[in-house]
Amino acid sequence: MQTFTSDISGQKFPESEKVSAKLIRPSLMRMIKTDHPSFNHKCHIALSELTHYRQKFYESLFSEEMGELSAVERQVLENLKSNRTLSDKLEEDNLASDLTYGQKLADKIADFGGSWTFIIFFLCFILVWMGVNVFFLLNKGFDPYPFILLNLILSCLAALQAPVIMMSQNRQEEKDRRRAKNDYMINLKSELEVRILHEKIDHLIITQQQDVLELQQAQLEMMNQLLAAVKSNQNHKDTDSKQP
Repeated sequence: MQTFTSDISGQKFPESEKVSAKLIRPSLMRMIKTDHPSFNHKCHIALSELTHYRQKFYESLFSEEMGELSAVERQVLENLKSNRTLSDKLEEDNLASDLTYGQKLADKIADFGGSWTFIIFFLCFILVWMGVNVFFLLNKGFDPYPFILLNLILSCLAALQAPVIMMSQNRQEEKDRRRAKNDYMINLKSELEVRILHEKIDHLIITQQQDVLELQQAQLEMMNQLLAAVKSNQNHKDTDSKQP
């Protein structure tokens, strides 16, 4: 297996990990030259060493923008280092799998209590209750007018339904917080990747322009050499023609 010697560490690495310094972005180049002043565009570096400096660059970029990193920003940094994607779908799936039976029941009760089905059903129940006591039992049944038992049932239902709905609302707020957190992480990672991509494109354009200029310079030198050779041959011919 062919190997090469890194100009940074002096260690040998596989040829497949060889990276020319010309391909390194200026920001990473400045960071490398801070630790190794003799490193220049003619040198080479191993891919694993370049990855280490990329990680340092990401950390410094975060620190300059935000100061001390939070747990969320460190998570974004880890995903950026490993080129992993962020998805709120996985977060919501994990959240749903952690629900207890009481939390699931609270969500179902809140969904049913906030629907037209519940309103129509409960109106029918109240009308039947009042009709049975007034018309069938002639207001001498188990709950005569003014329907004290019905008022008690309604009061108990409202007292129990309110905390159940609040439990469900708290669960929805937790979902919204997690979704907002994921959106922030995705936006932050996207912003950093766009900035890095801009820097890479700028570096690529500059490198290509330099290569084109060097090629043009080499072509001009070759043309000058050819012109000099043609003139020299012409002078020799003129000299030979003048001699008797």
